[in-house]
Amino acid sequence: MTTYVARRTPVHRGPAAWSAILPGQPAPVALTGDRTADFAVIGGGFAGLSAARRLAQLNPGAAIVVLEASRLAEGASGRNSGFMIDLPHELTSEDYAGHGDDRAVIALNRQAIDFARDAVETYGIDRNFFDPAGKVNGAASDKADALNRSYARHLTGLGEANDYLDAQAMADLTGSRHYLSGIYTPGTVMLQPAGYIRGLGEGLRRDGIGVFENSPVTGIARQGNAWEVATARGKVRAGKVILANNGHLESFGFAKNRLMHVFLYASMTVDLDASALKKLGGRPRWGVTPSDPMGTTMRRIDPGQGGNRIVTRTCATFEPGMEAGEAALARTARVHREKFEERFPQLAGARMEYTWAGHLCLSRNAVSVMHELDRGLYAATVCNGLGTTRSTLTGIGAAELASGIESAVTRHFTAETEPTRLPPPPFATIGANAFLRWKEWRAGRE
Repeated sequence: MTTYVARRTPVHRGPAAWSAILPGQPAPVALTGDRTADFAVIGGGFAGLSAARRLAQLNPGAAIVVLEASRLAEGASGRNSGFMIDLPHELTSEDYAGHGDDRAVIALNRQAIDFARDAVETYGIDRNFFDPAGKVNGAASDKADALNRSYARHLTGLGEANDYLDAQAMADLTGSRHYLSGIYTPGTVMLQPAGYIRGLGEGLRRDGIGVFENSPVTGIARQGNAWEVATARGKVRAGKVILANNGHLESFGFAKNRLMHVFLYASMTVDLDASALKKLGGRPRWGVTPSDPMGTTMRRIDPGQGGNRIVTRTCATFEPGMEAGEAALARTARVHREKFEERFPQLAGARMEYTWAGHLCLSRNAVSVMHELDRGLYAATVCNGLGTTRSTLTGIGAAELASGIESAVTRHFTAETEPTRLPPPPFATIGANAFLRWKEWRAGRE
């Protein structure tokens, strides 16, 4: 009998702020007792819920079960910045441009966005949670402005729309004099990620899909022609299983010493009052990613998304144990304060209501793991820091593989090589964290 036992389950540091600023959810329903299903999906984030929806589209009447370790939108899906990006966004590059002609990847990213847009329309998800507002790459130095111009040339060469914003235009948008320039691209969707994930989960439940929360999977065992998926209080026997648990793929013994577990950190202000908003100026919703991938992401939201708040996201640590420490959270909170006040001195002293860590999983060669791992066992994992878009795609792809469907998505991911092996510990940890701190320092004002 083939068995895969979970060596660890997710541990989160700090609150999932995107969920915390929304009204409370109904009480969770955990898996209890034994069930039988055609498909079981492990993970209720962007990948898992997208996989469940695609399975239902391809297999009408099939019994589908989703098992989420915590609450919907309180894991990684409620701890990102909410950018659903269509264009190349390679975090390991100097200017996001990636490698060569990215038209095929752009087309796939837009397929993921269209899939999410259709879910919003089908399930009546609040349109505030899916805002096709585009985003800006902000530059705060001459060097960064040069990176922006390089990225713009790359996009123009691909035939992709982009607009150059000067310092005044950036100030009009953000209320900040910090930025020298920006490159606006129209295709990014600004999510309220927790609102979107909650709404997607509710829609799937209405469609008859079993979505169980607070049900971490402890093991998977092959028994005859099916898999038995075990939690602390119940079991699911399913013909096919999709692991949609990103870096925790490694917890089940797959891709060992090949995945980079990186945590990014963010802070969110209190709901700003009328006086603060008057001092701030700018527009009520915008998102700025840094021209240097290791710089600081900023985002402003309005009451439709959970209050008049600003999110600051920067700093990264490499954590092979898949758990961020309290010391790292405290250090990054101080950095967030500094970065926020550099950009918004008129709001100096504004309180940060939430600070949190979010788990990313990357591979050295920027590939995902989306293929059949064992007979009837599939992966929709390793988002490479592009969780909302890439995870949606891997979820779609794994569902199509499990349904016997070949598509552009399945062909793309199954053609990728496996993740490159990492250096042995402790060299990987020491080297990676030193590199991340150097990149953070080098990003400077960005």
